[in-house]
Amino acid sequence: MAKFLGVDTGGTFTDFILFDDETKSIRIHKVLSTPQAPEKAILQGIAELGVSTSGLSVVHGSTVATNAVLEGKGVRTAYITNKGLADMLTIGRQARQELYNLTPLKKPPLIESELCLEVATRLSAQGEHLQQLTPQVLSGMIEQLQALSPEAVVINLLFSFFDDSEELKIEQAIIEHFGEDGVFISRSSDVLPEYKEFERGMTTTLNAKVGPLMQGYLQRLEQALGEQGKQSGALSIMQSSGGTTSAEQAGRYPVNLLLSGPAGGLKGAQTVAAASAVDRLLSFDMGGTSTDVSIIDKEIGFTTGAKIGGYPVAVPMVDMHTIGAGGGSIAQVDAGGLLLVGPESAGANPGPACYGKGGKRPTVTDANVVLGRLLPQSFLGGNMQLDKAAAVAAVNSVAEPLGLSIEQAAEGVIAVVNDHMVRALRVMSVERGEDPKDFTLVSFGGAGGLHVCALAEELEMSKALVPVNAGVLSALGMLAADASRERSRTINKCLKDCDAENIKQSFLELVSHAKSELSRNTCHPANHCHPEPAGEGSDAAKPEIHIKQTIDVRYQGQSNTLNIPWQNLQNIEQAFHQKHKDSYGHDLDVEIELVNLRVRAIEKRQSFELPAWQATETLQETLITMPGLEKLVPVINRAGLKIDQKIKGPALITETSSTTWIAEGWCAVVDEVGNLALSRE
Repeated sequence: MAKFLGVDTGGTFTDFILFDDETKSIRIHKVLSTPQAPEKAILQGIAELGVSTSGLSVVHGSTVATNAVLEGKGVRTAYITNKGLADMLTIGRQARQELYNLTPLKKPPLIESELCLEVATRLSAQGEHLQQLTPQVLSGMIEQLQALSPEAVVINLLFSFFDDSEELKIEQAIIEHFGEDGVFISRSSDVLPEYKEFERGMTTTLNAKVGPLMQGYLQRLEQALGEQGKQSGALSIMQSSGGTTSAEQAGRYPVNLLLSGPAGGLKGAQTVAAASAVDRLLSFDMGGTSTDVSIIDKEIGFTTGAKIGGYPVAVPMVDMHTIGAGGGSIAQVDAGGLLLVGPESAGANPGPACYGKGGKRPTVTDANVVLGRLLPQSFLGGNMQLDKAAAVAAVNSVAEPLGLSIEQAAEGVIAVVNDHMVRALRVMSVERGEDPKDFTLVSFGGAGGLHVCALAEELEMSKALVPVNAGVLSALGMLAADASRERSRTINKCLKDCDAENIKQSFLELVSHAKSELSRNTCHPANHCHPEPAGEGSDAAKPEIHIKQTIDVRYQGQSNTLNIPWQNLQNIEQAFHQKHKDSYGHDLDVEIELVNLRVRAIEKRQSFELPAWQATETLQETLITMPGLEKLVPVINRAGLKIDQKIKGPALITETSSTTWIAEGWCAVVDEVGNLALSRE
């Protein structure tokens, strides 16, 4: 009997969704995260679910690489580049984050200057060899590396996306001296064969800095899962691009995992919304530490211009905006007497004051407890009792200096954090020319349902959706995701100079590369098969692979590009002019350039199907009083609701993974798969 487990490791909680392929049933679970050793929380959750690791396939969204980048805890890394370019990563783009700050804080270099090595080799901007590596240069480089004793090495040469032969020579020399597993090697022509040497260099460097950490973590997790975990396919990892990959590939390209968990959330939102026939979504994922905001207009959007911890990461990832606003965000009064909320978070340890783990500072979660929107006896389905007295004491620490009652202070905390999230939602909608009223607001994450009505009202939206299992939706998205691999290559040519046959050949090479890497991805809940070593099994049993070919195009003289589907050279100019006009309101009579070829290979499987909704408990409704409301408020268990049942606000809907606050003037209807479809009356 095949079982599949989606695991999302968050800053506060680690979420689980267990899918039984035989009964098509789902079980959910949450445990507090263990940031110092994330695998401990995973093993704890598996044990509490009472499931054997034998025959279990795990799809995991990991924060190991993300946290290492944000906390600056990468391994000792050497950087190898052309002569004269050793300072490139430190110099960067010379773009100031704070334009009018005359004394900005200097960020420490990603790699210390003594670890940056130069080699005498050079390609021209057309890919011609101007100076080639000699045995003497390679020998001197190895001597320098030996003296530095790095755990990882970055190889980033100018124009290597045209010709990677010199980078390959350096890689081979390192392997011959240090051995296959002696040092982690991150080669730019492999990680990101695109122009813009700074962005390529930073991306390749981040890959190297966290590579050994990610590999070590995945090895520990596989060992903890037992022999089954070591089998190909028993452990898959969610990528920032919204597709899964094998543990081996994840360890080799950890820079592709920096938005692993949030990507799972978007895939989960898309999946549950599709079951409700909703395809235009404005989503917000409010967890314990942060809120991730995105827009889905039928398809999940992607970007190659994201930044993580202030560093550019040019690999494809889901397009979203993240702010430090979550259930654990700490409230405080500043020196000027203003109430601030976030971005500092109480995290999992000690967590909000109401968790009873020693936390004293007030958080958004504590404010919701004070206002009666989080019930101490119903949190996590009753598996975790909240300390209301501790929450009241914590919120009082901001109420007194503000001269407010405890309830007024709690309302102020909620209003401030809501304002932060509304601004973030406007960044992804209004600032991109989209009217929020044309979309459905989809909330998920453990804290999302408590704020959804207020945010929708601020944005003048009339429709919202609180998915089934909203508190663990990222884990659900990991089970629903297809395996994928993205490959790209820069060509940088004017349209008039392009040769159709050369472009066709380049696309074929990228497709072949992506498919060969996909062959290491294996079974999945929707695949109805058992894990097997890569390369085994009949071709007939292999899932179909879909290929998406796109190209980045720009007007000559521009620095940014627009990505459009590839058809042929004859149609590309008209398609680009139209997309530019749609995006910016005008087009130009200027020569266009074809910049990057992109391939996305998707191992298409049967879509993950949410089970039809069935009430699993007897409907229970109790009435409570809430601060600021004259009427009694019903508290209803979500597991007791039936399809098409209508709930009018104000009301609290409780479930194991989250709580939903239906404000006055709103009503919710349960749809076929258990989503709460909210509308303003």
